[in-house]
Amino acid sequence: MNEQAMNQQAVHQAVGGGLLVVAQWEAKAEEADRVAEILRGFLPQAQGEPGVKLFLISRAKDNPAQFLFYELFRDEAAFKAHQESAHFKTYIAGQALPLLARRERAQYELV
Repeated sequence: MNEQAMNQQAVHQAVGGGLLVVAQWEAKAEEADRVAEILRGFLPQAQGEPGVKLFLISRAKDNPAQFLFYELFRDEAAFKAHQESAHFKTYIAGQALPLLARRERAQYELV
């Protein structure tokens, strides 16, 4: 087995499959710092959800209004539970989304 195949196998064993969601946000320019503040309050709660394997949010170095989400859920049911959580409804739907200029999301299955 070559090194790349061994690395891929190790990652798959560690992660065990799941649903990957990648989201890109762009805040309205004047709202970027407020969005970052909201996300700092939201992130620990999202990371602690039972079906979450990995949940990362990053902010672009060259454009602080851009945010990238990298979310790995156990399965589709865990993703749905995430969207139904009180912290998602409060922080994301209630506070952050109105401050965005753009929001894109894509779902992937691990191979």
